[in-house]
Amino acid sequence: MPHLSAEEHAARGKAERAEMPRAAHATWEALPGRPDPIALLEEQAKTRVPELVPIRHGRMLLSPFAFYRGAAYVMASDLAATARSGLRVQLCGDAHLSNFGMFGSPERRTVFDMNDFDETLPGPWDWDVKRLAASVELAGRDNGFSKSARSDIVLTTVRAYREAIRNFEALRHLDVWYASLDIQQILEQSRSQVGRARVNVTERNVAKARTKDSLQAYEKLTHVVDGRPRIISYPPLIVPMDEFVKGAIREELEQQVREILRGYRATLQSDRRHVLEGYNFADMAHKVVGVGSVGSRAWIILLLGRDDQDPLFLQAKEARVSVLERFLGKSAYRNSGERVVAGQRIMRAASDIFLGWHHVKGADGIGRDFYVRQLRDWKFSVDIAALDPLLLTTYAGLCGWTLARAHARSGDRIAIAAYLGKTDTFDKAIAAFAIAYADQTERDHQALAAAVKSGRIQAETGL
Repeated sequence: MPHLSAEEHAARGKAERAEMPRAAHATWEALPGRPDPIALLEEQAKTRVPELVPIRHGRMLLSPFAFYRGAAYVMASDLAATARSGLRVQLCGDAHLSNFGMFGSPERRTVFDMNDFDETLPGPWDWDVKRLAASVELAGRDNGFSKSARSDIVLTTVRAYREAIRNFEALRHLDVWYASLDIQQILEQSRSQVGRARVNVTERNVAKARTKDSLQAYEKLTHVVDGRPRIISYPPLIVPMDEFVKGAIREELEQQVREILRGYRATLQSDRRHVLEGYNFADMAHKVVGVGSVGSRAWIILLLGRDDQDPLFLQAKEARVSVLERFLGKSAYRNSGERVVAGQRIMRAASDIFLGWHHVKGADGIGRDFYVRQLRDWKFSVDIAALDPLLLTTYAGLCGWTLARAHARSGDRIAIAAYLGKTDTFDKAIAAFAIAYADQTERDHQALAAAVKSGRIQAETGL
């Protein structure tokens, strides 16, 4: 890493602005030969669990915003055809509104941060900003907001990003690294802006989120069979191990799981490895998660400590090659699970104490990468559809700040701040891009609906 003076970093940003003016970000137009978005979804489906792919398409079919959540590959392909910044950061790769939320820090504070890093990879910082801004425009449309209201919310989001980057630019490295959003502080600061009634509702949701831990998951997701706790069956969304293997094969698979846990445990810090060693394997099940992730292999693993009232639920989620790698180059990590973990650790203020990775050879003989974390650790995702314009403005502003903090931790924040400048030129350009790309997403969503109607694509709704 070159150690430049602050002035040299700023000059780098201004040179980038001369190379790619801020107003150039406003443009989006599908070029001739643009890849068929449905073909891109079909390409992704080839390596997913076949019987789950229709669920993914069914969830994407619900609305243009839902389609967008599952279309990170489509947007990466589109952004690759546009001008890009030469200033690189650790990208989230899928920075839409629903990939932010609340969770518990290791110090047991409730914090607001990003919560999905499946596509993380180094790349141009503006790609994340554009994906976040377009998601705000789409969410506003889904919620029935007026054009002017949507414009104000998108501008607020980008302004929050720009102003945060400029604030981080003046901070010391460690101050940037320690910066975080504590939910209690946010609530106190929001009372005068959004009103006491709205804050009270959020406080109740935060209190409810603090009950979402392994014990709550244990009470909800298990029952007792022959005196032993077993994960419930709710196919196709939850399928316990006992339903796809029996007898000696089950014992063999259970032994493999224990070996996997030992291998994964080696990727943890020594103190956290010590804590995990106090738990013993009890059961596991396949679980369908998310929108874009549906069809990927995701397991929930039940471990027990001192007794049946000391559970720990882990989630092992398949980590694929990032959708960005085709356009930005291969990851420096051979294991995609490690890529996800490393990206999360550099972008997020605090990570799950049991966050790790492993490579697994399945029963079909194919090796796959996984990352592992707690299934529930005070995690709470905001229902975007339930937000009015004022609440969405506040929420989107928090997302903009959080994304800026993540980029400031991993990239040249001084250069990015110099590029952005003090005016709203960049904000207006991204707002224009968000409208144009939301229009494109609506057309892509219609193409998915047409593909389902024609029988080209199978979709399972209601799951």
